[in-house]
Amino acid sequence: MLKITPINLSISRNEQYIILVVQIAFSSLVVSAQQVKKAESGIFLLKNGTIHTVTSGTFIGDILLKDGIIADIGTNLSEPQHSKVVDCTSKHIYPGMIDGGSRVGLSEVSSISVTNDFSELGDYIPHMKALTAVNPNAVAIPVTRINGVTTVFAKPSGGTFPGTGALIDLFGYSPEQMTTGAEHIVMNFPSTGRRGRWDRRTDDDIKKDADKALKNINDVWESVTQYHKMDSLAKAENQKWLNNNPQMEALLPVFRGQVPILIEVNSKGDIESALEWVADKKLKVVLTGVSEGWRLADKIAKAKIAVITGPVLAVPGRDNDRYDASYANAGKMSKAGVKVAIRTDGSENTRNLPFNAGFAAAYGLGIDEALKAVTIYPAEIFGVADKYGSLEKNKVANLFVSTGDPFETKTQIEHLFIKGWKIPMESRHTLLYDEFLERTPGVK
Repeated sequence: MLKITPINLSISRNEQYIILVVQIAFSSLVVSAQQVKKAESGIFLLKNGTIHTVTSGTFIGDILLKDGIIADIGTNLSEPQHSKVVDCTSKHIYPGMIDGGSRVGLSEVSSISVTNDFSELGDYIPHMKALTAVNPNAVAIPVTRINGVTTVFAKPSGGTFPGTGALIDLFGYSPEQMTTGAEHIVMNFPSTGRRGRWDRRTDDDIKKDADKALKNINDVWESVTQYHKMDSLAKAENQKWLNNNPQMEALLPVFRGQVPILIEVNSKGDIESALEWVADKKLKVVLTGVSEGWRLADKIAKAKIAVITGPVLAVPGRDNDRYDASYANAGKMSKAGVKVAIRTDGSENTRNLPFNAGFAAAYGLGIDEALKAVTIYPAEIFGVADKYGSLEKNKVANLFVSTGDPFETKTQIEHLFIKGWKIPMESRHTLLYDEFLERTPGVK
């Protein structure tokens, strides 16, 4: 049954009409363009594949999937009763790829505001959780999966503290079924660059705005400091107090160094300022974006801070940069000793994660490091490497079987598993391809 969300009657009749048309259009897409087949459960034995473990080398062998995990991995595994055998001879088996920053599930069409749910009102809302806004039926999810991407960090955007992002698996009927359990606060460090060609601020105005934003962040941190002292004192004296400030509660684990915060920063000058701020606050941090990280690779490495960079498929940030500045960024940071993960920072084009990694590999990162940048490194950064990121016994059964190197566009993904479920290799794209390949009535 078609379900239409009630429309806010306080808006104009024309706006109501536009929203209704968009809702009907997207409901139709979900009905006609999402997967037809159901995911398949059971015990699966993948036989005779070239297994790329990422952490323990490559070999030809078997993988047994049972109860959502890799129950066994090795050579000549015996076939359990009632298992379903998948012949992987001459095929390659890889761990599912992880996108370190995406809007999949939070956005349908970026140019249509009513389909976007990644930004909330407010500059200081670290307690707002992106997980609650994830749409498990997003059309882009099946499109993303069939390229081997099984997990993404659904990240909020907006103000200085836009919210808390969530690492999710791209399979499930609810956000709770999709979550990996990893959530991290996102912070946008004050930018001293222009916001676009339309930005007509003077250099002095830009500096004033950046200084004001940094002062606001420091004021927030001073408030967190005081909140930490009151909370610690109350616990030490075994007393209750009215700790009903959700913003402060959200930031406490970051302040106490229990979890890292993801700081978005890109230009050279801003990265230098961010490194100084982080050192002063003594925080656990992951830098994201970092489009000019190659200019400060040694400093980032010395600070022992991991980065999530991307998109790699991007134009240079400055007119005088080399054409390949974005392509080579990850490789230059990696060679300096920085742990580098890759993101697409997109929604419908998160499917291009393997090709972002492929360009990074070709421009200095290398194939092995590029594979780690979309598997084990993001798993380590998000604190889930004990369950994700490589093919090892007892890890979550997120993996795919391909005809070759997943970074090459000619490679086909033939089988995909998420949490041990065999996912149909169908999406809006494949269904449309099949529909027009065998047109009825045909065209003479």
